[in-house]
Amino acid sequence: MADQIKIRAQNQGEITDIRVLMQHPMETGQRKDDKGQSLAVNFIQTFSVLLNGKTIIDGQLNTSISKNPLFTFKARGIKAGDKLSVAWVDNTGERRQDEITAA
Repeated sequence: MADQIKIRAQNQGEITDIRVLMQHPMETGQRKDDKGQSLAVNFIQTFSVLLNGKTIIDGQLNTSISKNPLFTFKARGIKAGDKLSVAWVDNTGERRQDEITAA
């Protein structure tokens, strides 16, 4: 299973800055291993950010995104105690979801 998604939410008045670090190798299929064999394509295809179980962001990625991508978003209406979760699915079917409680 993939490493934990790191999620940070920092309230600044009405606006919350959300930072999401998704641990993933994001292989393009163009690199080769020590034996000269191409590494298999492996990238996050879709991700979503949910606030208290309701989707606030839906995204699609491809092979041009770097390893362990970091995304930042701004949102309104997030209060202390709200649940913020991030989920992704890669092209091999692997899934990861993690959640934090906004402070």
